[in-house]
Parts: sequence; C-alpha cells; structure tokens
Amino acid sequence: MVQFDTGFRQTLADLFAWRRDVRRFRADPVDDALLRHCLDLACLSPSVGNSQPWRFVRVGDAARRAAVVRSFERCNAAAAAGYAAERREAYLRLKLSGLRDAPVHLAVFCDEGAETGYGLGRVTMPEMLRYSVVGAVQTFWLAARAHGLGVGWVSIIEPETVSTALDVPRTWHLVAYLCVGFPLEEHADPELVRHGWQDRIAAAADLVER
Repeated sequence: MVQFDTGFRQTLADLFAWRRDVRRFRADPVDDALLRHCLDLACLSPSVGNSQPWRFVRVGDAARRAAVVRSFERCNAAAAAGYAAERREAYLRLKLSGLRDAPVHLAVFCDEGAETGYGLGRVTMPEMLRYSVVGAVQTFWLAARAHGLGVGWVSIIEPETVSTALDVPRTWHLVAYLCVGFPLEEHADPELVRHGWQDRIAAAADLVER
C-alpha cells in the first residue's frame, strides 16, 4: 500500500488552495506532451460504472474559437443586464474569461451515448455520467496547476452553439469549456473574492448534521 507522509499531505493541501480559476494568461505556448500528460491524469478519475464518458476536444481552429468568443459575449451581455444598479457595475468590472488570451482552448463533453459501463449506476441517477466528467475536469485542473499551468472554466456560453461550432456527435453534451495556459499573475485568493463579488464561506458551514 502506498503511504503518504505529512509533507505530501501539506503539499496536497497547498495544491488545493492554489487551484485558481485563471482568466489572465501569458502568450507562451503549452507543450503538447505536458497537456497530454495532464489529460492522462484526468482519465484516472472515477466514473460511474467505470464508463469513462469524458471526451476532450482541443480547439485550435480560429473560426471555431471565434464562434465561442461571440457566444460568450452574447451571454455575458445578457447576464449583466439581469443585474440591477451597483451589482451590474460590479459584474461588468470582472474579467470572466481568458478566451482571447489562453493558448489552449479545451472543450470537455460527456458522451451520453457511451455504452461503456453497461449502464451500471445510472438507471436511478443518469446524471452520474455528467458528474463523472466533472470529476475528470477537477483532476485535470489540479494536475495542470501542479505543473504550473492555469485553467479557467468558462460557463457563460451557449452549449448548443459550442457543440455546433465544434461539430461533435449529437450524443455529446458540453460540460466544461476550459482556457489553459501559463498564468500572467499568481494570487492566493480567488479573483471573485479579491474584487468583492463573493467571499469564501467557512467549510464548517457546509456540514449538516442529522
């Protein structure tokens, strides 16, 4: 059995703390071997029925990227309009994506037509397929951070528009659109905390006793 010592556990805690949602990237390219290594680690994630339903799409085509950027801009404007007064102004001051800066765009899909796993564990909770993909995204995020890469998860986009732009199979459902690259700056605190949008909530507050 593998033993993890105190030093490793502290380093792991530091990795969790320094996993940031990055929106500002350097222009330096990401080595393909490094990206693939992080993806290999992501594929070690648990999945319902061992179905491994994650599908990663690296988006390098300029026209496809532009379609994603336009989707973000539409959704971002609509989201801003949904807030009132001061909160809208605060929203508009936030940088909510690194789509124009990140050297790597990575779309992550759930293949809901996957036959792997033979349906185990998803008859009563079919959403477990998508949850499995979320787990893989988190593993990728931590692996990337451990190698000095930053990751930003862009959710202010239209899933159908992105799926159409990337021409993926109809059984693939968009779970995450990630910007990946080397961070332009490093911060120990989340950007939304730093800019006054939302403070962290004490972990103990999330525990309900029954």
